[in-house]
Order: sequence, then C-alpha cells, then structure tokens
Amino acid sequence: MNNNFPQLRWLNGSGLGCWLTILLVSLFLGAVGLKWVVNSVLIILAFLFVTPIIGFWAFRWWLKRNLVEDSCPVCAYEFTGFNGSECRCPNCGEELKVEAGKFARLTPPGTIDVDVIEVSAKQLEN
Repeated sequence: MNNNFPQLRWLNGSGLGCWLTILLVSLFLGAVGLKWVVNSVLIILAFLFVTPIIGFWAFRWWLKRNLVEDSCPVCAYEFTGFNGSECRCPNCGEELKVEAGKFARLTPPGTIDVDVIEVSAKQLEN
C-alpha cells in the first residue's frame, strides 16, 4: 500500500470521494451546456423520494374512510370490514353487509327479521 498520500485514502474511505465525483461531473455537464441532464436527474431523484411519502399518507386517509370496526348484530363479536362490502362474521359465520359504518345482516328480499324476546311461563292455578 502506498502511504505517501494518506489524505486521499481517507477521502476514499469516508464516502466523500463519491460525492465529490458526482459534484465534479455535474459541474462539468453544466459547463458544457448539459445542465438539463443534471436537473432531470435531480427531479427524478426528488420524485422517487417524495412519491412514497405522499402515497403512504393517501393510503392512510383512504383506510380511515373505508375501514369499519363494529360488532356483529347476531353474536356481538367485534371485528373490522371495508365499507360497502359483504363479509362473514368470523365467530358465527353470519353473512353481513357493511352499510353506513355498521354491520347489517344480509337477508334475501321478503325476509322479516325479528328480535326474540324471552317470556317466562307462569302456571295458572284454578
């Protein structure tokens, strides 16, 4: 190894040499009249860094609007579903539809849905 130039070895080992090379190439391209090449590369790099951040925020916004957490109307098991979709309850297997932020039973047309009330039977004595 050549120890005559220790500063150059430090420059290459720190990663600063790569940045200096990029800077010199971009300055050369700008001096020659190809500054648009440097500008387009910088725009593409900025686009590659900004797009995932904006996409992540947009996905979170969409998820807040469309993800519904509610309980099953049959067995009261709490789970999540997407707004405007049909799903099954993971606990009881009932077919459900997500409407207006709530789970509703998916029944065929003409079906009457009733709530059961327990009535205690009393013996009548005559």
